[in-house]
Amino acid sequence: MSKNHRGKGIRDQFARGRGECPVCKKTNIKILYEQEAQGQKFKICKTCRAAIKNNKKSLPLAEAKEEVDSSTE
Repeated sequence: MSKNHRGKGIRDQFARGRGECPVCKKTNIKILYEQEAQGQKFKICKTCRAAIKNNKKSLPLAEAKEEVDSSTE
């Protein structure tokens, strides 16, 4: 089993891979998973990655873009 998102593999990253998730706004959580939306890449936490994959959540940039598109029509 791969262990890329555990201790030894994340020590070289800034703050050991921890920060604030842009989707759920949790702080000091591992943000190791890349997600792309409209040409921009975001690093998000594991739970948000699963929720986006299952269409339960969406990235903040995608939500803002949808609101702008619907208001111009």
